[in-house]
Amino acid sequence: MSGQNSPLILGNERIGKLLIQYALPAIVAMTASSIYNMVDSIFIGHGVGALAIAGLALTFPLMNLAAAFGSLVGVGAATLISVKLGQKDYGGARRILGNVLVLNAILGISFTLICLPFLDRILYSFGASEATLPYAREYMQVILTGNVVTHLFLGLNNVLRASGAPKYSMYATLASVVINCILNPVFIFGMDWGIRGSAWATVISQVISLVWQLCYFANSKHFIHFTKGVYKLKKDLVGSIFSIGLSPFLMNICSSLIIILINRGLKEYGGDMAIGAYGIVNRIVFLFVMIIMGLNQGMQPIAGYNFGAGRFDRVKEVLKITVMYAAGIASFGFLLCHLVPSVIVRMFTTDRELIKASVYGLHIVFAVFPLVGFQMVAVNFFQSIGKAPKAIFLSLTRQAIFLIPCLLILPSLLGVLGVWISLPIADSLSVIVSYIVLRNQLKARL
Repeated sequence: MSGQNSPLILGNERIGKLLIQYALPAIVAMTASSIYNMVDSIFIGHGVGALAIAGLALTFPLMNLAAAFGSLVGVGAATLISVKLGQKDYGGARRILGNVLVLNAILGISFTLICLPFLDRILYSFGASEATLPYAREYMQVILTGNVVTHLFLGLNNVLRASGAPKYSMYATLASVVINCILNPVFIFGMDWGIRGSAWATVISQVISLVWQLCYFANSKHFIHFTKGVYKLKKDLVGSIFSIGLSPFLMNICSSLIIILINRGLKEYGGDMAIGAYGIVNRIVFLFVMIIMGLNQGMQPIAGYNFGAGRFDRVKEVLKITVMYAAGIASFGFLLCHLVPSVIVRMFTTDRELIKASVYGLHIVFAVFPLVGFQMVAVNFFQSIGKAPKAIFLSLTRQAIFLIPCLLILPSLLGVLGVWISLPIADSLSVIVSYIVLRNQLKARL
């Protein structure tokens, strides 16, 4: 195997060039994934209404919970595959691929069967009102029906990136985005399906991309592919996958709890429009976070491979370059959202009350955003080199240790402002902790 689809270049090529080669497709894919979600919100906001955006925001905790189980498998498997390839254990990498397929299928189906019967109760507990519940219910009924497809699609995309085929991962994501963008207006405006049409556009686009992924891995010419005997779950592999994937899993679980606390606080002190404002702000934040995540995904196979090969100088170099790029991306988001916030918000809605509430939240949430990129890279770095406990700790500092207490205390003192201001406070404190932990790790020579 040779060329850019071979993982062997991870140990030989210049780090700067490698990071661009691996990160650029991932950034394009992750940006496209974020646009994917923004398109849903934009079409729902203009085609269904402001309350529908609030209803969509109520589904975020459940979506994050589903993503938590997906990342438990996908991130852990991607890290293990990178390390296995660095160790030249190609058979082990293929066994991980097979286990990813089976685990995602089991978790995806189980999640749907557990959540669907209790959907209304779940959404009410997330902050739904009589006005917003119908929108949230219609959307999630369709999304949960296709949940196993989402799990498989995201899991196999992680494997594609880790196995030396980042461009193919990008192609799969771009295909789903383009199809979604085409189907959204057709279903919402053409067929008058409302918010349910947006959900169907999401599921159908992922089904098409998943079929392409399965065809890719069924081709024995590719470096990592399906082979006989790789589908049986191995206790040691599953344990390792879950151990490494536990950090993003817990991070997504905390994200679900945090969004619930945010939505409930906003509902109590600001009403449905405040929840809708958070839905818009969340989508905008998500765009820049996903770009940085794409950068991190480009770093992951490089750091993982070279750590497995004992090339610690290359591991440190890719970390340094990634931090610099992440800081630049976060700073650009900060400037954009402080200079032209109303222009950005009007992409989602024409409702004056919702625009005013969204701009207010945007200014506060992006107050210390230039620091966020560093913290995200630090967490991903420890995941990439298989140091799960530190990655878990750093993941939890912002959310469980800092943000949740703020959300429980400040809203009762400051009302709506207390909800919004909790986010930049937690960001600032977690950056300090991440810096200390990373500095100590580097002093210990990894």
